[in-house]
Amino acid sequence: MRRVALVAGLGFLALCGFMALLVVGVYGAAAGLLGGGGRTAAEGRLAPNTVPPEYERLVQDWGNSCQALSPAVLAAQLHQESGWRPDAVSAADARGIAQFIPSTWAVHGFDANGDGVADIWDPADAIPSAARYDCTLAEQLRDVPGDPTDNMLAAYNAGPYRVIQAGGVPDIAETRNYVRIIREAARSFAATPAEQRLPPLQQAAGAIAFAQGKLGTEYLWGGDGTPEDGGRFDCSGLTRASYASVGITLPRVANDQWNAGPHPARDQLMPGDLVFFAYDLQDPRSIHHVGLYIGGGYMIDAPYTGAKIRFDPIDSPDYFGATRPTGG
Repeated sequence: MRRVALVAGLGFLALCGFMALLVVGVYGAAAGLLGGGGRTAAEGRLAPNTVPPEYERLVQDWGNSCQALSPAVLAAQLHQESGWRPDAVSAADARGIAQFIPSTWAVHGFDANGDGVADIWDPADAIPSAARYDCTLAEQLRDVPGDPTDNMLAAYNAGPYRVIQAGGVPDIAETRNYVRIIREAARSFAATPAEQRLPPLQQAAGAIAFAQGKLGTEYLWGGDGTPEDGGRFDCSGLTRASYASVGITLPRVANDQWNAGPHPARDQLMPGDLVFFAYDLQDPRSIHHVGLYIGGGYMIDAPYTGAKIRFDPIDSPDYFGATRPTGG
């Protein structure tokens, strides 16, 4: 458990403002990692040359809008809906590249490209609107049993009420076929593990972005951030999930994470390094806490029961050392 207080005299709002500026300053150059909804690109990347080039950036960015969606799933969905035709019209009067019914568009369509018009025929509006609508459906269905992505796609096809009523993908042939085709097609749009791999700086930036997105989340001993854990983490669960988001697998507990890379000295720390705290500064087996270093002497960490994920200073009597999971 972590029991190091914040430096006396720093107000909470001032500290948060300083930390936000610090993170932005350190990783402004890595801003391209983040998609429309704040997920890192490593959580879902398109295979090269699988999407029409004029739509690739939109699908890559907005396909990371929520956990149930990915660029590959969004690409497969658009391919299935319209075959990438922005002028497509169905027998049911579904329109455009994302095949919105006008009444649905009136509620969920938005002016994504900022030209002053929410245009159902404009892919620059329709693709982001489809992604946002997918994520709205996924949120509405979060308590429905079954695979969240399958349920989301089923709701896009048949409506959320039918998915809720059925307790999952409804037994409608068209809807089941829709879900199956998109999930199978998504495999061909997804990058291979080698194509997913990011440079070390971007991996570190993505891990920080993930952890920053969890600020204010309550601590849970043994928490891995799963739905069963209510999205809560303990210290090593947070660092493990942060690096899992960029394709780096860490051991589960802090003691073992100490051995997950080289050990930079205090004056060699870089944002993204893991920082450790121990009862005995000569014995790594006594490590009791880990955080994610963000620069400026601060980390993001899940401190202890009753606290929330927050910024904390790393310099304290129990500071043990650091590990660089990116290895670079």
